[in-house]
Amino acid sequence: MSQSIHIVDTGIANLASVQAAVNRLGSKPALTRDAQVVEQCPYLILPGVGAFGVGLQSLRAYKLIDALLARIERDQPTLAICLGMQILCRASEESPGVSGLGVIEASVTRFQSPRIPQIGWNNVSPTQPEFFESGHAYFANSYRLAAAPSGWNCAIADYDGPFVAALQRGNIVACQFHPEISGAFGMSLLKKWATLKPQEVLPC
Repeated sequence: MSQSIHIVDTGIANLASVQAAVNRLGSKPALTRDAQVVEQCPYLILPGVGAFGVGLQSLRAYKLIDALLARIERDQPTLAICLGMQILCRASEESPGVSGLGVIEASVTRFQSPRIPQIGWNNVSPTQPEFFESGHAYFANSYRLAAAPSGWNCAIADYDGPFVAALQRGNIVACQFHPEISGAFGMSLLKKWATLKPQEVLPC
């Protein structure tokens, strides 16, 4: 792979590990806060760690909300990681009153277990065989989607009961776990996502 993969520089993510994973793919990582690039580039990763409200505040500060929604509407290959996945949802118990992007028609809730956050490796199992494979991935989260919304291909994990580990619809992939630090399993998923065909390749 020789194409550039753009990574949204939200200011709330461990960008070094994501950039390193893109390098391992044989692609060129490119950080961006440019709305035009976010909307038009062929491949985009939306990473994130930390609080739901802070993540949305960052995207609004850089005026990236409309650009993200436009590219997802066009089904341009987009990968949302950890908090990035939660930001695609309608809302989160973590930040009452803060609206997410609403791409995923579901709300994020807190684990009921007192043993949070979940930090470490957990088994991931697809509910349908179309996109995801079984394997072990690295998680670091206190909030999760309890069930998959309709229209999405899903993989699940179990911590304080089953929850959504990853979702895929067309060229949009969202992972609660961190594929960039999930070894061979994570790299396999990144490679599969990075070979999805963009609907329209525009210059960035």
